[in-house]
Amino acid sequence: MAPKAAFVKEEPVRSPTIERYSQAAIILHWLIAVLITGNVLLALSLDYIAEAGRRPYIDFHKSIGITVLGLAALRLLWRLTHRPPAMPAYAPWERRAAHVAHWTLYFLIFAMPLTGWLHDSAWKGAATHPMKLFFTIPWFRLGFIQNLDPATKEQLHSLFGTIHGDVLPYLLYAVVAAHIAGALKHQFLDGKPELQRIWFARRG
Repeated sequence: MAPKAAFVKEEPVRSPTIERYSQAAIILHWLIAVLITGNVLLALSLDYIAEAGRRPYIDFHKSIGITVLGLAALRLLWRLTHRPPAMPAYAPWERRAAHVAHWTLYFLIFAMPLTGWLHDSAWKGAATHPMKLFFTIPWFRLGFIQNLDPATKEQLHSLFGTIHGDVLPYLLYAVVAAHIAGALKHQFLDGKPELQRIWFARRG
């Protein structure tokens, strides 16, 4: 009689551990991304809204911008006090490009709302149109701008309006496109779990 075959219990194959960003960093990342996307779409839609009824949409755009500025400050503080996960073994040029893209995005996330705030503070109608976040919370203009003489304020209003509306957005579009393209390349061409690092982990 043939001996019984020995049954060996196989160990389950475990997938490699994914080095994720912290939960707070992930929440701030996607919250800021959603708000910026919505605010860009809102700004682009203003030309299709009648001028007589445009002011509430502009005020809402300002409210989102100030919110992004506050969230960006929290995100930067978190980044400076919490070590991010180690970057996968990418090529040296890809690692350098990723760092440049990340810090350029940080710059733009601050520069966009700040230039908008400066632009609004130099607006000649600011004195008669108090700013309220989401039509409820009183907010302040920047006094060192608002208290300038009218001619200087008009020049600054035009300057910061150009920077905020005609320069920085196109730089933002380019950097975001490169950021997304790089993430998709690593995910689908290089086979790296890039998206999982910045997405919410499943429980269990």
